[in-house]
Amino acid sequence: MSTSETTRPATLDAGALRELIDSGQGPRLLDVRTPAEFETSHIPGAYNVPLDLLREHREELRNHLAEDVVLICRSGARATQAGQALAGAGLPNLKILDGGMLAWQAASAPVKQGAPRWDLERQVRLVAGSIVLVSILASVFVPGLKWIAGFIGAGLTFAAVTNTCAMGMLLGKLPYNRGTSCDLDTIVGQLRDGTAAGRRA
Repeated sequence: MSTSETTRPATLDAGALRELIDSGQGPRLLDVRTPAEFETSHIPGAYNVPLDLLREHREELRNHLAEDVVLICRSGARATQAGQALAGAGLPNLKILDGGMLAWQAASAPVKQGAPRWDLERQVRLVAGSIVLVSILASVFVPGLKWIAGFIGAGLTFAAVTNTCAMGMLLGKLPYNRGTSCDLDTIVGQLRDGTAAGRRA
């Protein structure tokens, strides 16, 4: 892994981003959450480029991101991973929205609302907690099942240390989290056109 991929991109707080947008010189906003999370709430004018798709096609996406780019997710973790991937592909003009959508909403900044859904982090907590609870309860009858809880605990520890989450990536592929179609050709078309009508606003 190159140095650029391990270096955290610069951050931009919600107030500074709002000032840039209000000035009419706002950067390109890429929201790397799942389509379902994006449809629930997002910053007006943002483009939805899910993290898994961005990682897989970062070279192609880089060719359509000449201007300044601000990456957005729920809290900043996934946006940081996206920033490292794009920086590794040679895109230098990147910033992360510090605190993500949580900070943006806390600042009472404009948000386009849709149908409410559970965000990915909440889904991970539900699934991981349920597996641990069931395996511990069931271990009363089948003692070996307690190791499933240990495995989940180890997985969550690894996720925290590496700032990645295999369970989150798997859950992100479920139909519940895919929302409407969000494929590479559509995203590239939106980025290339750069018009309000082409955004999933």
